[in-house]
Amino acid sequence: MEISEILDIPPYSLNKVDKEQILSPYLTNLSRHHYKHCTPFRKMMDSVGFDTQKEYHYADLPFLPVRLFKMFDLYSVPQNEIIKTMISSGTSGQAVSRIFLDRDTSAAQTKTLTQIVSSFIGTQRLPMMIIDSESIIKDRNLFSARGAGILGFSIFGSKRMYALNEQMQLNIEQLQGFTEQYKEKRIFMFGFTFMIYQHFYKELARSSIKLDLSNAVLIHGGGWKKLISEAVTPDVFRKKLNDVCRLNQVHDYYGMVEQTGTIYMECEYGHLHAPAFSDVIIRRAHDFSIADAGEKGIIQVLSVLPKSYPGHSLLTEDAGVLLGEDNCACGRLGKYFKIAGRLKNAEIRGCGDTYAEKF
Repeated sequence: MEISEILDIPPYSLNKVDKEQILSPYLTNLSRHHYKHCTPFRKMMDSVGFDTQKEYHYADLPFLPVRLFKMFDLYSVPQNEIIKTMISSGTSGQAVSRIFLDRDTSAAQTKTLTQIVSSFIGTQRLPMMIIDSESIIKDRNLFSARGAGILGFSIFGSKRMYALNEQMQLNIEQLQGFTEQYKEKRIFMFGFTFMIYQHFYKELARSSIKLDLSNAVLIHGGGWKKLISEAVTPDVFRKKLNDVCRLNQVHDYYGMVEQTGTIYMECEYGHLHAPAFSDVIIRRAHDFSIADAGEKGIIQVLSVLPKSYPGHSLLTEDAGVLLGEDNCACGRLGKYFKIAGRLKNAEIRGCGDTYAEKF
């Protein structure tokens, strides 16, 4: 299948057999493409015995450690075709990943994100509340994965309002006016987990401001490290938000700049789901064999999107647990899983986690 055909598939409609039949040949061909056009990738594949003539199941394709994108500039298209360079979040002095996009890869990322998010919030653009400061978009010195995340999700917003000012304080009057103006409509909210907790929830909790966001849906991501240290679990996070603004539709997501566009959304039952365009594999740390359901291991992520750079099969620095496949109570097909934290000695990297280091 061509990439355009794959991206037209409803995100959670493929069972295990159908998904393997589509993704295995496509990802094998993608490995061949990067082998041909990216010299460092070819050298790494030669070192692990990659056979360009072999038809692989995608679970058997060689993967790259995600940290390599902090160490090398990896791309598989001519430099004059690169239209955008994405940079990961990082704390001061920390190396960042650089991801090189051509026009086709960037367009595929946008289409994929649209397919996934629309299946949760609908196809109509909604009034959008962004739990961040507009300065993150205006100041290109600040622009990285955080700004890119906001811009990426902004395509789902009609009227956009930033809930925080440049001092990261609540824009009280704008917030109240926005919620009053759209009290009869569904509102889309987006932000990074720690920032929502620190600057939105805490400010509302210690003030007398009462907001009614019972008609809103929040999508958030970007790391839990700081919140877990404060004993704020996902359930506690959702309850606290409901307490201060009656918000009851909250979806976390897992994603990374190295595979922008491919995100793993949290369903109504608190499970992260792999869409039709990508997959997750949990691997044992001692030999990288595939872990059983319920067994903690290292998360590998695969995606059909990265054509301009060899990021289609990556071993992350996150631990996770596969919960099941094709049988989640929410009705979505595909694998569903949970995050079990960062690997020991892995760098802090999420948009929320790197920002949280200031606190």
